[in-house]
Amino acid sequence: MLIIARSYYTSDMRRLAAALALLVALSTLAHAKDRVIVAFGDSLTAGLGVPADRAYPAQLAARLQADGYSYKVINAGVSGDTTAGGLRRVDWALRLDPEVVIVELGVNDALRGQDLASARANLDQIVARFQAAGARVLVAGMMLPPNYGGRYGGEFQRMYKDVAKQRGAALMPFFLDGVAADPRLNQADGIHPTAEGYRIIVGHLLPYLRPLLKR
Repeated sequence: MLIIARSYYTSDMRRLAAALALLVALSTLAHAKDRVIVAFGDSLTAGLGVPADRAYPAQLAARLQADGYSYKVINAGVSGDTTAGGLRRVDWALRLDPEVVIVELGVNDALRGQDLASARANLDQIVARFQAAGARVLVAGMMLPPNYGGRYGGEFQRMYKDVAKQRGAALMPFFLDGVAADPRLNQADGIHPTAEGYRIIVGHLLPYLRPLLKR
């Protein structure tokens, strides 16, 4: 009887070990599929004035899922943030272990008339630090209204192009393409998109983002 009991005990332990091994394998597989995109930016990323599920990171996540991509999109937008503030938040964002980072920052620096050399240096460091951690980066460029002057506005727009080129990052030339200055797609402040505006932004962003993604 003792021999029989040991036989059953051994068999049960083997089944338990196999079940545990399967659970570990499934957990590892689930983790491997849980790729992360961090949407890193200011109020345009945070989605100021719209429900969280209608901000562009949430709409992007839904669109990617519909297109068959296994990515979680984390909204790391902070309203009012500048490139200096973003640089201070990079370490926090890296703890999310992003595979891809969409960097949308700089317009608040310019709207406050800050020195663009400093903004460019901050943006460059942000991109460089994400890349050094292994993330692929998409830089989302911005433009200024004409009243800021052609020289300042032109320098501001070139900032994104130059940083992306220097760091070998992908570039979306204008984040608000097709949305800026359209009252039907912006809230009453004329600055922040509506939910429909964000839907259009996502559609325009995807061609620049897809080359950075994996199936």
